[in-house]
Amino acid sequence: MSATPTDPSATTTDPATDPATDPAVGTSRNVAWFTELGLADLEEVGGKNSSLGEMISNLADAGVRVPPGFATTADAYRRFIGETGLAERIESRLEGLDTDDVTRLAEVGREIRELVVAQPFPPDLEADIRGAYERLAADHADASFAVRSSATAEDLPDASFAGQQETFLNISGIEAVLTAIREVFASLYNDRAIAYRVHHGFAHEAVALSAGIQRMVRSDTGASGVMFTMDTESGFTDAVFVTSSYGLGEAVVQGAVNPDEFYVYKPALRAGRPAILKRGIGSKATQMVYTDDATVGRTTEFVDVPIERRGLLSLTDDEVTELARHALAIEEHYQRPMDIEWAKDGTDGLLYILQARPETVQSRASASQTQRFRLKGSGPLVVEGRAIGQKIGAGPVRVLASAAAMHEFRTGEVLVADMTDPDWEPIMKRASAIVTNRGGRTCHAAIIARELGIPAVVGTGDATAKLGDGREVTVSCAEGDTGNVYDGILRFDVETTTLDSMPELPVKIMMNVGTPDQAFAFSRLPNAGIGLARLEFIINRQVGIHPKALLEADSLTGELADEVRAATAAYDSPRDYFVTRVAEGVSMLAAAFAPHPVIVRMSDFKSNEYANLVGGSNYEPHEENPMIGYRGAARYLSEEFAECFAMECEALRYVRDEMGLTNVKVMIPFVRTLTEAKGVVELLGRNGLRRHENGLEVIMMCELPSNAVIADQFLEHFDGFSIGSNDMTQLTLGLDRDSALVAGGFDERDPAVKFMLSAAIKACREQGKYVGICGQGPSDHPDLAQWLLEQGIDSLSLNPDTVVDTWQRLAGVTAAPTS
Repeated sequence: MSATPTDPSATTTDPATDPATDPAVGTSRNVAWFTELGLADLEEVGGKNSSLGEMISNLADAGVRVPPGFATTADAYRRFIGETGLAERIESRLEGLDTDDVTRLAEVGREIRELVVAQPFPPDLEADIRGAYERLAADHADASFAVRSSATAEDLPDASFAGQQETFLNISGIEAVLTAIREVFASLYNDRAIAYRVHHGFAHEAVALSAGIQRMVRSDTGASGVMFTMDTESGFTDAVFVTSSYGLGEAVVQGAVNPDEFYVYKPALRAGRPAILKRGIGSKATQMVYTDDATVGRTTEFVDVPIERRGLLSLTDDEVTELARHALAIEEHYQRPMDIEWAKDGTDGLLYILQARPETVQSRASASQTQRFRLKGSGPLVVEGRAIGQKIGAGPVRVLASAAAMHEFRTGEVLVADMTDPDWEPIMKRASAIVTNRGGRTCHAAIIARELGIPAVVGTGDATAKLGDGREVTVSCAEGDTGNVYDGILRFDVETTTLDSMPELPVKIMMNVGTPDQAFAFSRLPNAGIGLARLEFIINRQVGIHPKALLEADSLTGELADEVRAATAAYDSPRDYFVTRVAEGVSMLAAAFAPHPVIVRMSDFKSNEYANLVGGSNYEPHEENPMIGYRGAARYLSEEFAECFAMECEALRYVRDEMGLTNVKVMIPFVRTLTEAKGVVELLGRNGLRRHENGLEVIMMCELPSNAVIADQFLEHFDGFSIGSNDMTQLTLGLDRDSALVAGGFDERDPAVKFMLSAAIKACREQGKYVGICGQGPSDHPDLAQWLLEQGIDSLSLNPDTVVDTWQRLAGVTAAPTS
């Protein structure tokens, strides 16, 4: 598909007719045009509207498009409240209000809002609004308008008021606009807004409201969403996170839809390279569209998305990239992480920025300290969804059908609802965790849960059906992008690491990471890179289908054909699906740990493991002992697997050569003979991964006794060894560690095993080549770690949950002198 146009001139309006640049309009004490505003006007028009003006004035040359409009001023709001006597009536109702009494809070809030909506505007304010609307509508005769709130204390760097006030969409005609503005003013006294101000120490009278009247982007026939200039869960700052769904963006913001998700790598974007790290297809079952009713509150509706469109991506790669460029330009201008709403117009095909405000959660987190939650117990999995945050919470379930039932909620319960929107804020802070049927990572409910530091699992689909009141559950967001709800109260630990106080070590500590979903979070641990990234883990998680089934998709029949067709619908071909998904997994790891090395081991499935993939049983042989059978280098060199291996190589070549993530190194597992060593390196070259070209290093997994016995000769073909102590121990001692009959004899510290390890390390040191170990042994056995350091090993690659303990234990250990 073609790229979205990026020429700013495509939407340039004639200054002679554009009301936003008409010198006759000017700024009154009641109304200001966006083009006249900037961040310095925050006290006059609030954070949202001043930011719109800032972008129009400063970022048009960068291609950032903002729809035209005007704002009522904070002074106009204060006069509306003060001159009409509303202020006294509001104050009398708020005096002494206990916002924890949700029933009384609801009563008072409703009374105040009714007072505001019923109050006519002062004549001069109404006249100014009418005049500005006529000028704006004159240039956009067929357009409808959005009426949005912009509070003077909203969107500040240290206070997120996201979703506290109302937005009205698809408003047509001046009478409807006037009503919508009063509704916006009234929403300053929503229950959630009143409670929020009290809990965060803002005086009610200190906050004024501006209403922004802005031309609607026809995203009802296009797409829209939210993007952040950092990862909202881990705080990783080198990626733009984009969500997208069909229709108006309120569906994403409200959490009514599970959107598509994209990650875009900033360094690649700046370099003009392909930069999309991840594409996630959301269910997108519904979309918000216009109605023909111009009455406030009934101008939009939800309709079902056709089933055939749900499995497709709502944005092209070019559109995602353009949005990320806009996000980068906005972040660089504001000099801080940003939270941005955007829309794609279905009529002109262009992308517009609707709002931009500071990100207020991760950007305030301590960069020198990391907290890691670890689940210790186990229990049956009840439901799963999208993880919000990286914490764990537990307690009895409370299922609520609506905010009207909030009085039933007790502190410490797990809030379960179809969709938690900001109306629920008064009780969200009292929950131990939140679980919803619907919603994505950028809905207002998720933003507030994140700000409150409460784990939330959203978009489960059926939580309200599967979880009943009083049932004790554990909600875990500490296991990657997927949030899990387990039956029962499970044990968990919380580990806090002060990163700036980690002691110096005589060896590099790397990590074994195979789950791209957790890469950003793991990268915050002290590390020297990834010593083992298992490609089979990525294939299993990202692809899930046997590569030969994808290559032969056209000849498949029955249920297997249907499953492959459904999984690959959003991609150019089944082959493209494999290459793209594997490239995404590898690039997520590489980007998270750059510039440190990321050693990617080519797939090392055994035949019985390959058979477990979708369609795998059709292609895999039955072997009595797969562990020493059709795997590793021998599989790559076989004619039957040649095209499958070519796809793996294509994915890695794309990550390194196109995306520029040259910190990726290639590792070959289970190389039995020198003939295989030579053959597989030549095969890599024929598939575009030529050793030492573009800095490519090829590492060999040293895991067979033959590898250590003639290590010097194997090293002629490779740039170093990564010792796989598990297989080396099994094959040296001739025992199966999975057999209960002999597993007791498995010990990496056996003299015969240490002889092999020593020989491999010595050979690498003598040739000045890399040598590391990626087995579990150094974590399990401190004396083995000490011995490895004495042998002169370069790195220990550990499971992430053992990094801090092992690091601290090794502090002060003396390494062998360099030969």
